[in-house]
Amino acid sequence: MSILKSGATTDRGNRALERLPQFGRAAVGNPIAGPLGALALAMIFFSLQSGQFLQGPNLSLILQQVVEVGVLAIGQTLIILTAGIDLSCGAVMAFGMIVMTKLAVHSGVPAIPAILLGILACAAFGLVNGLFVTKVRLPAFIVTLGTFNIAMALVHIYSNEETIANPPSAMTYFGRTFSIGGTDITYAVVLMLALYALFWFVLTQTTWGNHIYAVGNNPEATRLSGIRTDRLLISVYVVAGAIYGLAALLLIARTEVGDPNAGQTDNLDSITAVVLGGTSLFGGRGAVIGTLFGALIVGVFRNGLVLMGVSSVYQILITGILVILAVSVDQLTHRKERG
Repeated sequence: MSILKSGATTDRGNRALERLPQFGRAAVGNPIAGPLGALALAMIFFSLQSGQFLQGPNLSLILQQVVEVGVLAIGQTLIILTAGIDLSCGAVMAFGMIVMTKLAVHSGVPAIPAILLGILACAAFGLVNGLFVTKVRLPAFIVTLGTFNIAMALVHIYSNEETIANPPSAMTYFGRTFSIGGTDITYAVVLMLALYALFWFVLTQTTWGNHIYAVGNNPEATRLSGIRTDRLLISVYVVAGAIYGLAALLLIARTEVGDPNAGQTDNLDSITAVVLGGTSLFGGRGAVIGTLFGALIVGVFRNGLVLMGVSSVYQILITGILVILAVSVDQLTHRKERG
């Protein structure tokens, strides 16, 4: 009996292994026409409402405003693709920001080592999240809710509630601009787009990317195929943490300070960008380029409503409605696929 059971398990594992290369292609092959179409419609609408909207300086401003959340959302996408979620990303980014600036300004650590230590601190939070999710088997929601509070507390303890000013020029480099057609573009925008291109390649063209989709699609089948799913999940959380560290550097470049109050709502904004970008909260389906469109949708709505003179309260209201609609579509799609 045990031999038959073992043979059946092996067959299941072999079938899962044969399907693994298809998971990434199938998931990424889903059209991103929805997020792209929504972005286009929003831009058309706001251009009709305000003559300033399509002007170069305003479009550049939108890109600058979405850089921080846009980079956070890359890490959030990796985690949500595995059917997890990260509520700690904004607080972890703020902690990395304080570590970088305080080491450089108050402790005299050279800028580059301070930056690397800040990114390492963020990656360490990712490691903690990954270990609790895989080894203790706690839900990602609970783990990252806990590390959100821990990171936020450490931000205030380590900074002594003080804003750290005058960071070294190496930390503000990505806040510098160059001109295209008379419009100033920051280097932070270039880095954000480069990161999206990099992780598009990683998710669609590498074995690691295929395995991320596989574990989000069917973790048991992925495990039976011989893939070390725990190690994979830990690596995803660590990489996401390092990405939050890069977001911290870009936030320093934009604000030119280490602000202990930064990032308090960026965790929700990053999830909003991922959901609006078409990545399924059930895991295994989505594309990182869709996340970029999702971040831009949020930025366009907020900028356009400001130009229209709409109160910030209504901006939050409309963003909430968009999220509910996107999640509802995801839920209906998931039910249809299961049916």
